[in-house]
Amino acid sequence: MTAGRREGDSWDLTSGVGTTATAVAAARALATRAGLIDDPWAESLVTAVGMEHFLAILDGKQDGDSQVERMANGMAVRTRYFDDFLLAATGSGIRQVVILATGLDARGYRLPLPADTVVYEIDQQGVLDFKVSTLHALGAHPAAEVRNVAFDLRDDWPAALVANGFDVQRPTAWLAEGLLMYLPPEAQDRLFDSIAGLSPAGSRLATEFFPSMDAFASTDDRWRRFGFSDDLAGLIYAGERNDAITYLESLGWAVTGSPVRELFDEYRIEHHDDEMSEQFAGFQYLSAELPGGPS
Repeated sequence: MTAGRREGDSWDLTSGVGTTATAVAAARALATRAGLIDDPWAESLVTAVGMEHFLAILDGKQDGDSQVERMANGMAVRTRYFDDFLLAATGSGIRQVVILATGLDARGYRLPLPADTVVYEIDQQGVLDFKVSTLHALGAHPAAEVRNVAFDLRDDWPAALVANGFDVQRPTAWLAEGLLMYLPPEAQDRLFDSIAGLSPAGSRLATEFFPSMDAFASTDDRWRRFGFSDDLAGLIYAGERNDAITYLESLGWAVTGSPVRELFDEYRIEHHDDEMSEQFAGFQYLSAELPGGPS
């Protein structure tokens, strides 16, 4: 096990891996303020969580402004990529969506999804309960039907998904965003195997590809400037793992990679070319499709 993680560990939005979900929402809130994306619920969700250092970031009281801007810009690119993927998938006729480790993601509420879409959100019970109750209190209404599946991705989540009405015969759009680095190498393989086993032809998947997870282990100062007091590297499973592109292709997916550096230019978002960015050279977001579905 990686330092800071243990078998069967759990978390909420103020501890462990859950803290990163709050950080992601804070970055989305800042990117929304900058006009780079539109997530009207991110800031309110972060405020409701109430973690002091993220509130300080939103109030402009956190040191390391360049690092905060970098995080916000990077999250804007990531958010736009996965938003575009999901809108394209539902635009093609897919009406079943699964968001893995959803955290404070509110795509089921903020994106103009077709009303007959069913969005399954998988995460731990406390995370889902908090998000749903907070969004309800804010007067947020889902654009599509959102079904919460309170389950740990290290356990038999496919069975829980099916038990909640998931139809294995329907093409599905899968989002595995910002997830792989928190899974051990063998769990990453199991995740892809499970997705493939639940996906008929025409299904789509969006995820990420890192040439090496070791880059995350050497960026502690970056994360501390964004407000983390804990050792983020202790949450990451670094070291060797199967290449996500090659592994997905071996399962029959047709994979298209988009280098993240090129996406910054495509979206016209400022990118910092420096020693830190060099550590993530080769980082890509991936879109994959199982051939044979309706054209």
